[in-house]
Order: sequence, then structure tokens, then C-alpha cells
Amino acid sequence: MLVARGMRRAGLSVACVAFRGHADPELRDVCDRWADVSLYRPGGWIRCLRRWHATEAVMVGRVAKTRMHDPLRLIRNVPDWRAVRLWYRRLRHDRRDAAVLVAVAEELARSGITLIDSTTHIPEHMAKAGTLGTRAPSAPQRQDVAFGWPLLQDVANLGVGQAIAVRDGDIIAVEAVEGTDRMIDRAGSLCRAKGWCLLKTASDTHDRRADVPTIGVQTIERLSQAGCGCIAVGAGRVILLERPKIIEACDRAGIALIGIESEDAE
Repeated sequence: MLVARGMRRAGLSVACVAFRGHADPELRDVCDRWADVSLYRPGGWIRCLRRWHATEAVMVGRVAKTRMHDPLRLIRNVPDWRAVRLWYRRLRHDRRDAAVLVAVAEELARSGITLIDSTTHIPEHMAKAGTLGTRAPSAPQRQDVAFGWPLLQDVANLGVGQAIAVRDGDIIAVEAVEGTDRMIDRAGSLCRAKGWCLLKTASDTHDRRADVPTIGVQTIERLSQAGCGCIAVGAGRVILLERPKIIEACDRAGIALIGIESEDAE
């Protein structure tokens, strides 16, 4: 929704190719054109974009990886010849997110469509460095951030996940394929003591054309229920969906929110 509104503010026409079962139906209200397509049929995406004379595209939101591992996914969503060709030529031996993104970008480029940085139209929603709300981290929380940040960067650079939970120098949980929300629930169940820290960032080589780490108001509510006391996010690397509302929600919940420069966690 924020990207679509940002495009409108820039005077652009907004055309949405929506993956069935993934796209928010409310998005249709802020789009000039809309088409429901199959995730596994890129030929359909490209036909729509070319019919609409699109020359640039933004990939926004995320595909639930649990659905990607559904054993019946190819029965429910029969792939087209483009998808089969991409898999055979590029992805059968490497199906990591980065490889999939490059393959999709190249396929779009062959049809005259450039996949651009997904944060292009929402710069005001990127995390900034420093304390972002009225509540500063406690001394123990700052120690946990300093301890955990280099480890988080290693985890992100290895492609494991984009978030970890830390308390008193212990790694409580590491995000993997389940996503941040489920990791937060797990951290809350494992750490009964209040005040643990959530650390979230992107890898040093993250391709911002897709899957930029994101925190929303619902994430803050979930963190509050799970006993989190501090959130540290990569400055310029994490999207704070409607940043003023995020800061307000953190202040209301008594959660410290800080942006960390990539080079250190001081």
C-alpha cells in the first residue's frame, strides 16, 4: 500500500500484478490496473506488464516460504514454460532467494521491464540511525545489541534469516524459514523474563529489489505480548511500515527502538 501511494505521489500510474493467495485485496483500491496471476506462471506477469506498457516494476511484499514447500504446489499451480525454463537453466541447482530474484529480474529485462529497488518510492519509511522513540535502551539491552549484532550480520550474510532474539548474552532464537512473527512467538515462550532484544537487518549484499526486512505495527504488538523490551534494526536496511506509527506503538508499549549503522552496534 505504501509503495503504491508513493508511486501515485510521484505522478505514476500504478499497475499491480497480484499473486493469488498473497496480495492484500485492499491494494486494488489504490491501483489503476490489476491482474490476479499465478506465482508459478511468470509468462502471465510479463504479458500483463507489456500490455500495460510498463517499463519498470517493483517487487514488494513477500511470498510465504511455507507455501513454497507445499508438496502439492505444482498441482495447485501448474507452471508455464517460462517457469520450467527458469528452473532448468538457472534454479534446479540453486534455489536460494538471491538466485531466484536474479533469474526473475533477467526474465523481465528480456521483455523490456526493469526490476528496480523496492524502496525507491518509500524512503521516508526506512529506519534511521540512533534512538527512534522516547525510550532509550537500558545498559544491559545495549550490551545485548553489541553482543548480538555481529552474530546477526553473520546469520544474515549466510542467508539463514534476518532476525535473532537475545537476552543477557544468550541467543534465544534465530529466524529461519518460519518468518519473524513465529520466531517472536518462540522467543516469548522460551524467555519468560521480560526485556529481551529483537535484532533485525539485511545482509551486507542484500539485493533491495525484493524482500527488504520489514517491521509493522502488528509486529510491535506481537513483540509487546512476547515480552520484548528493545528492537534494534539496521539503519537504511529495514522498512518501518508507517514509521511514525511504529515509533508511537513502541513508546506506548515501553519498547526501545534504535537504528544501528552496519559497521558497528555502538
